[in-house]
Amino acid sequence: MRILVLGSGLMGPAAAYNAMIDPAVTAVTVADRSRKQLDICGAILRDKPGADKVAFTRLNLNNPEMAANFMADFDAAVAALPRPVNILAIKAALQAGLPLVDLAQTPPNVQIQLEEELIETGRLIILGCGVEPGLTEIIARHLAEKMDRVEELHIKCGGIPQISAPPLGYKIVFGGRHMPLSEVESEIVRDGKIELVPRYSGVEPVIFSGVGQCEAWHEGFKPWILDIPALKDIKLGTQKTVRWPGYAEKITVLKELGLLSLDPIQVDGLSVIPKHLVDAVLYPRVKLEVGERDITCLRVTLIGEKEGKPCTYQAEMVDKYDEKTGFTSMARTTAMTGAIVARMIAKGLLKPQDQVFVNPEKVISGNLFDHLLTELKAANICITMTAMA
Repeated sequence: MRILVLGSGLMGPAAAYNAMIDPAVTAVTVADRSRKQLDICGAILRDKPGADKVAFTRLNLNNPEMAANFMADFDAAVAALPRPVNILAIKAALQAGLPLVDLAQTPPNVQIQLEEELIETGRLIILGCGVEPGLTEIIARHLAEKMDRVEELHIKCGGIPQISAPPLGYKIVFGGRHMPLSEVESEIVRDGKIELVPRYSGVEPVIFSGVGQCEAWHEGFKPWILDIPALKDIKLGTQKTVRWPGYAEKITVLKELGLLSLDPIQVDGLSVIPKHLVDAVLYPRVKLEVGERDITCLRVTLIGEKEGKPCTYQAEMVDKYDEKTGFTSMARTTAMTGAIVARMIAKGLLKPQDQVFVNPEKVISGNLFDHLLTELKAANICITMTAMA
C-alpha cells in the first residue's frame, strides 16, 4: 500500500507515523508546499520505526493538473490541511481518482458546489474524519445502535494544555496561527429539529479522570448526525467543546466587543478585520511551545431505552501527550484516526459508496468500528464504553 499525507504541520507527521509502522504499507509520502515544513517533519520522523519508507515532496495544490497526476500513484490519502487548501486537495483527489480522508469538515455549501462541478462515479472522499468531528460521531452511532430508542445525545470534546496558563488557559493544539473562535451561533437539537443558541453559552462543569474540573459550552451540533437512523428522532442533542474553566466567559467578552467579527472596520484609514487582529495579538501567547504538553478529552453520552428499561451509554477518552513518540495528543487522536481510516480504504475494507462525499459515521460501523478501535488501542488511544441503568 502506498499512502499519501498532504500537509506536514502538527497533524501530518502523526498521520505519516501511523501509516509507516504498518507492515502492509510499503511507502508513505508527505507532501507540502513548504520545504521548511517538510524538513521539520523529516526531523520528527527520521528516528522512528519505518522511517525508511517515508519520502518528502514539495507539492503546490494550486496547480490542479500537476497535483492530480502526482496523486494518482497512491492507494489512499490523508489531508491534514487548513481551509481552504483542503478544498484544493479534494479537487485534485477527485480528478486523480484517489480516495481521500480529510481531517477537516468541508462547509456544506462548498460540498454542494464540489458535487455539482466534479463528481464522477467510483470516487470516495471522507470528510471530517478526526477526533471531532469524526471519532465522536462514529462512537455516537455505535452506541445508538445498541439501544432501542435514543432520547438524548450529548457530545463533549476538546484539546487543552496540560497546565492552564494566562491569558486564556488555552494553547493552539491543532495547528496554524488562528484561534478557533467564531461569533456565529451554534446548533443544538430540540425535538428532532435544529435550533440556534449563542456560541460559548450553556457552560457546564465537567470532570475527567486524571484531569480535574473543566468546562464545556455550546460549539455546534453536527446536523448530519440526524441522518443516522438510530439518531434521527432524538429529543435533545448537544455538542460542546471542553476547555479549562473560565475560557467561555473570556471569549464571550471578545465576542460582545465585536472582536471576533470578520467584517472589516476602518482604523486610522486602514481596513482591519477584528478577528485577524485578535489572532495576530494572541498567537505569541497561545502558541504551543516546545516542551509543553496537551490533553484531549472526549465524552459521548446517550440516554434512552433498551428492552423496555431506561438506559444510558457513555464513552470516554482521556489522551495525553505521548512522551515516547513526541506527538501531541491532538495530533494522535485526530491524525491517527484519519490515517487508520485511509489504510482501511487502501486495504479494501472501505469502498466507494453511492455518495462520493461521506462522513465517517455513515460508513464505519460493526466490524469496521471494531477494527478502528483496535487500531487506536494499538496506538495507545483508549476509549472506554459503559452502560448504566
